[in-house]
Amino acid sequence: MNAKKIVVNMLSSSEKVKGQGVSGAYRELMCLLREKAQDQLIIKEKIFEKADVTHYHTIDPLFYLTTFFKKKTGRRVGYVHFLPNTLQGSLKIPPFLRGLVSWYVTSFYNRMDQLVVVNPSFIDDLVDHGIKREKIMYIPNFVNNDKWSPVSEEEKMAVRKQYGIAPDAFVVLGAGQVQKRKGVDDFAALAKKMPDVTFVWAGGFSFGAMTDGHERYKRLMENPPANLIFPGIVEAEEMRAFYSMTDIFLLPSYNELFPMTILEAASCGAAIVLRDLSLYQVILEGKYLPAKDVHEMEMVLADLAAHPEKVVDLRQKAGQISQEYSPEALLTIWLDFYKKQAALAR
Repeated sequence: MNAKKIVVNMLSSSEKVKGQGVSGAYRELMCLLREKAQDQLIIKEKIFEKADVTHYHTIDPLFYLTTFFKKKTGRRVGYVHFLPNTLQGSLKIPPFLRGLVSWYVTSFYNRMDQLVVVNPSFIDDLVDHGIKREKIMYIPNFVNNDKWSPVSEEEKMAVRKQYGIAPDAFVVLGAGQVQKRKGVDDFAALAKKMPDVTFVWAGGFSFGAMTDGHERYKRLMENPPANLIFPGIVEAEEMRAFYSMTDIFLLPSYNELFPMTILEAASCGAAIVLRDLSLYQVILEGKYLPAKDVHEMEMVLADLAAHPEKVVDLRQKAGQISQEYSPEALLTIWLDFYKKQAALAR
């Protein structure tokens, strides 16, 4: 019976670094396949393991080396969570190394037999980097709706009390690594402009001093505006309570693929406001409010704070996000995908 199962070897180092979306996406997929696909797949997590399909979730140099052992890896599948240009504003990369980093990322993707993107709008970007369009497939992220669901009113109030947030305060939550690309500067600027609103940014320096602007953001976290709270990197269970107790989840990021935080927040019942990026129009159209800059974000948040009924309506729209990107919908897609890749490997 086991001989008929497809062996999928998952290679990822994302769990070594807390507070990053790649890790969240990896955990969600692993949990789904282990719980719902045991009758069809054998999941392994060991480098140089013989498999029908080797699924690369991160681009480690040692993983790159395995791509030259085709008899071991079987069909090579790469998960695209970033492009060379998205590293700018995230990590400190010396100018003389940027070309090398860009080459390495592109080379790694070119070593794959199949690439999976989490947002269809980035297919063209990959093609621009020399990747063949026919080997790129779109499969969106998803979250477990049982794990990411609203907490009780008591738990919401407990979190507010823990961080000194008034029970009736209008709370705007942001989440992700503290870095320029995530729009943390704009988030802090909004806090200064809106002293009657409580702002919370859940996240920290997942890559430590390598983070672009580390010293500047460290100073901000140590001396934030009075109405801006930095709890640091938050574990998943407490993060669920953060999403649930907030009024608005705001992600002012300048560059993304498909943030897990949006799916998590929507599944926990938060209303969603995002920077007006074209990539969201493709995957979340009509289910969030867009704002192009600090001025528009301020206007949108002020309007929502003044009209609770609009927040309720936006919460309902956000609920459609978690329904559309549910584990049930994605399980069938992933199983079909692995079956096709295994067949091509033979």
